[in-house]
Amino acid sequence: MAGIIRLFRCAFILLVVDSAMVNLRVFAALQSFIANEIVTDVIPVAPDAVANVLYPSGVEVNEGNVLTPTQVKDRPTVTWEADPDAYYTVAMVDPDVPSRVNRSQGEWQHWIVGNFPGNGEDCGETLSEYVGAGPPAGSGFHRYVFLVYEQPCLLTFDEPRLNNTSMANRPLFSITRFAEKYNLGDPIAGNFFQAEYDDYVPILFAQLGA
Repeated sequence: MAGIIRLFRCAFILLVVDSAMVNLRVFAALQSFIANEIVTDVIPVAPDAVANVLYPSGVEVNEGNVLTPTQVKDRPTVTWEADPDAYYTVAMVDPDVPSRVNRSQGEWQHWIVGNFPGNGEDCGETLSEYVGAGPPAGSGFHRYVFLVYEQPCLLTFDEPRLNNTSMANRPLFSITRFAEKYNLGDPIAGNFFQAEYDDYVPILFAQLGA
């Protein structure tokens, strides 16, 4: 976790040294969440800052850029400007299930980690193990949304713990209802990418028992 702590500290230094650049990026983040209808489809209010999301494959999430399921199959590193005395919840959801024009099964819960300490001393509590993007063939582009919430305190979650070998309890999720249940407020940071079907998707579906 030392690397993440260093990233937090660097982010804080950048905010102090070049606040104008940060203000521009915050404004752009707000607009990207609105322009891509993540506000209304997923959350009521856009986050105030961009969360940095980097995958082991080397690709980085950048406010709606197009990535492939192959590139995002492994759990990413997510960093943001954190209060060392606070706890956070990080989530990834897909509202476009089975497709963006028919979101009858969305949101699909891809990943949730709660009680993540801002000081980076441990990895938090995994509620849903990470499952990468798996848009079905012919369903077009899906939006994959990362959200970071600052918790009011260390929480006791009564959610079922989900592994990455089953689809059970993942469809028909709502991150907004989840946030309301645990009094998380609006997300403080976020990011998202888009992806459509590639040859990794059947492998993922087999992993999930589909």
